[in-house]
Amino acid sequence: MKFSIQLYSLRDMISSGDDLLALFPKLKALGFDGVEFAGYYDLPAETIRAALDDAGLVATGCHVPLEQYAPENLQATLDFHKQLGLTTIGLGGAPHGDPEDCAETCEILSAAYAEAQKHGITVYYHNHATEFMPFDDGTLPMDMLKQACALEVDTYWLHIADVDAAQFLAENAARVCHVHIKDGEGMTPAALGEGDCDLHAVVRATKALGLEWLTLEDETRHQGIDSVTRGMLWLKENV
Repeated sequence: MKFSIQLYSLRDMISSGDDLLALFPKLKALGFDGVEFAGYYDLPAETIRAALDDAGLVATGCHVPLEQYAPENLQATLDFHKQLGLTTIGLGGAPHGDPEDCAETCEILSAAYAEAQKHGITVYYHNHATEFMPFDDGTLPMDMLKQACALEVDTYWLHIADVDAAQFLAENAARVCHVHIKDGEGMTPAALGEGDCDLHAVVRATKALGLEWLTLEDETRHQGIDSVTRGMLWLKENV
C-alpha cells in the first residue's frame, strides 16, 4: 500500500502556487508517493503535472467545490484533471443539512458520476460527521450520498459520529475508492498515533479493501510539517 497526503494538511504552509510546488520534493523525501489536492492556486494543470513528475509524485485525488461538477462546468473539470493524470476526483463536502439540499447535491453528483465514468474517472464524496445525523424522518444524508457517487471515507469523522470505521468500510466496500486516516482526541485533531482513534482497525479494514492508496489527512494547526512527519513515521511503523 502506498501513502498519499491530502494537502489541506499543510494549508498553513501554502499561500501561493510557488508554495504548493515547493512542497512536492519535501513530501517525497518524507515517504509520500502521492498527493490529494485541496486547491490549485491558479496554476495550470501542465505546470502542476510537470512538478509532480519531477518530484516523483502522482496525483491521487482532489477536493473541488460542488459547482465544478455542475453540468455547465463538468467538462472543464474533467479536462483539467485528466491533464493531472487523475482517475478519481472528489469534493470535501457539499450541502446536505436538509432533505432538499441533500437531494440537490445528490442529483448533481449522480449526473457527474455517470458522465465521468465515460471518461474513465470516478467522482467521490468525502464525509464529515454530519452526514450521519438523521433527518426528521430518520434518513441519513449518507444513505443518499453513497447512492450518488463513490466515497472517500474519513475515518476520524466516523469516529466523531460514533460509527465503527471498520464495519462501515466493509459494508460499503463497493463504493469506497479512498480512505483518509486521521487521528484526534475528541474534537481536537492530533498527529497519527497521538489521539484516541483505532488506527490499527482502520489499517486492517483498508487493506481488506485492496486499495492502492491510504491517504493521510492531518488537521492540526500551526505545526507546519512536523505533525505530518510524525504521522508518516506512524504509517511506516504500522502499515
